[in-house]
Amino acid sequence: MADFRAALRRFLRITERNARAAGLTPQRYLLLLMIKGAADHSEQSTVTELADRLQLAQSTVTELVRRAEEIGLVERERSSVDGRIAYLRLSAEGERRLASTFTSNETERQALLDAFESLRGRVTAG
Repeated sequence: MADFRAALRRFLRITERNARAAGLTPQRYLLLLMIKGAADHSEQSTVTELADRLQLAQSTVTELVRRAEEIGLVERERSSVDGRIAYLRLSAEGERRLASTFTSNETERQALLDAFESLRGRVTAG
């Protein structure tokens, strides 16, 4: 378990560094990642869905989205079915920055996967 925890911490630290190199705060990186990786695979999300996935207060997510929107990382589109609902998508700039961060994390993702597989093998064997 300690090896997995160490690999997870290393992954998070390096991901934060790579996000900053792409001009993203760690919070904005997570926001973009959660929108792009929406649970329904639509690559869009609502503030309510993001608050749940990020485990943050809706007001906190609303502010995070507002700031990301101001600097051109996300775009908002009203639902054609229910005008009270706004869907968030990544802008071209948001896509570019997320891709830059994501591709620079390949080695760390593989190391984390290896650590998880090792842990799972020990749990299954025990």
